[in-house]
Amino acid sequence: VPQIDCDVKAGKIINPEFIVKCPAGCRDPKYHVYGTGIYASYSSICGAAVHSGVLDNSGGKILVQKVAGQSSYKGSYSNGVQSVSLPRWRESFIVSESKPKKGVTYPTALIYSSSKTPATKAGKYETSKAYQRPSVPGTTAQPMALMQVLATLEAEATHTALPKPSLLVASTRPLPMGHRSWETGFVPKEELSTQALEPVSQGDPNCKVDLSFLIDGSSSIGKRRFRIQKQFLADVAQALDIGPSGPLMGVVQYGDNPATQFNLKTHTNSRDLKAAIEKITLRGGLSNAGRAISFVTKNFFSKANGNRGSAPNVAVVMLDGWPTDRVEETSRLTRESGINVFFITIEAAVENEKQYAVEPNFANKAVCKTNGYYSFNVQSWFGLRKMVQPLVKRICDTDRLACSKTCLNSADIGFVIDGSSSVGTGNFRTVLQFVANLSKEFEISDTDTRIGAVQYTYEQRLEFGFDKYHTKADVLNAIKSVGYWSGGTSTGAAIHYALEQLFKKSKPSKRKLMILITDGRSYDDVRLPAMAAHQKGVITYAIGVAWAAQDELDVIATHPARDHSFFVDEFDNLHTSVPKVIRNICTEFNAQPRN
Repeated sequence: VPQIDCDVKAGKIINPEFIVKCPAGCRDPKYHVYGTGIYASYSSICGAAVHSGVLDNSGGKILVQKVAGQSSYKGSYSNGVQSVSLPRWRESFIVSESKPKKGVTYPTALIYSSSKTPATKAGKYETSKAYQRPSVPGTTAQPMALMQVLATLEAEATHTALPKPSLLVASTRPLPMGHRSWETGFVPKEELSTQALEPVSQGDPNCKVDLSFLIDGSSSIGKRRFRIQKQFLADVAQALDIGPSGPLMGVVQYGDNPATQFNLKTHTNSRDLKAAIEKITLRGGLSNAGRAISFVTKNFFSKANGNRGSAPNVAVVMLDGWPTDRVEETSRLTRESGINVFFITIEAAVENEKQYAVEPNFANKAVCKTNGYYSFNVQSWFGLRKMVQPLVKRICDTDRLACSKTCLNSADIGFVIDGSSSVGTGNFRTVLQFVANLSKEFEISDTDTRIGAVQYTYEQRLEFGFDKYHTKADVLNAIKSVGYWSGGTSTGAAIHYALEQLFKKSKPSKRKLMILITDGRSYDDVRLPAMAAHQKGVITYAIGVAWAAQDELDVIATHPARDHSFFVDEFDNLHTSVPKVIRNICTEFNAQPRN
């Protein structure tokens, strides 16, 4: 059985089906693998075998079968090997256990697609043999000239936009001694380089995030630990599979002041990104992480810097020990801007050092949830490498990036509730249940969606403001406790009151939503107050019941009225409007720029 090295790619071997022996130690990132299950032929054969689980890192024999090229290859992390995504490639292969098929004869020497074969352990070179298919029972193996095979591969290669191997191109430059070409017998050494052939990944589409790393460049970290920090970044970049269709990553270094090392669009593949990380030099100074977080919020995630808008924004703050400034307020503003903040603290302050920290318990104050999901506490710099996969997994789990702006966590919602005599006590409880059902759909906290409520008749009453309750349970209890007022129906005055007493205290970063519920025509004019709400950027939903006037609802509702005005004939049918309102809120939100 021929033995090959870890770096031998399937595309370099002409044989369509063969058994080879891989050495130990092929679970190394330098042996690139593209795809999962079915691998692009530019992959390391042995690396793919380890990734697929057919081999472990101790090596062994495997069966390799060539198959057709794929339109896309999906990268994944498996068995200690990170494979990379690829849009397309001209040829593929699969690997399996080395169980010979009955009646098939496998080659004892491999035919390579270069004039000079890579040295196998047996030291054999095969350049002049005819290409021969494995024998199948009842048939005779038909030899095929090697140049015939190459011509076929060249013809197939023209169907893709990928660069052709240099071995298919005749060179017109002077030919140095010792390198054979297919036509003249020699090829320049430069033509044998595979660097130009290496496919560039488009990135993992299942991890489409815009990521900023804030690295600690303070004097206290020292050059040795700074190198460990850079290696961690390089490992993360490799594991993420950087690319324009997947994650993009930039780096900000901070000391006394922050500075962008490179932004999201500077390097769009893991290889270039790792090379750029290696060149970063230590700035020195204090550990002003708070200043760096503020800098990233205001400057980093812009369209000019490559922010895509359609991808969640993530900031990972790395910190040696503790910050020399405060991080709570700046992190809160960052989260409210829709940026997910992760904190990695290495060698945090021990008990007798905590007195030196400017802000106690700073990591929990910096992140949006204190359950440990957004913060990592690493005991030693030498243990940092163990955090690569846990961090990558959390960054890529975009469904759990709760600090990112979504239609359910980015609004101030003010309910304006008709408490007039025509509603009645029983129906009023039904209205409150409708308000509660809508509120349940949102992520409620001081930094997520906030809820407020106004009740009106001829007069108006603020039941509770946006800053009153910060948990879903408290909000639902407050809604349940609202008492029925009874009286007339002055809807116009109620809208004006809600703008002044409720929405004036809305946060600038929040979407403002007014949801008005009424069961009849207003005694006063609604046109001017509704126009004022629209001009102030308050998105208004009008929910009418029973005797409510449709023309009035359409005036109150934000344009287009068909998306913001709803009518039900009975109070008991209010619940049917809940999914419609939520669906429209989210559809409208998703149609807007994310950041």
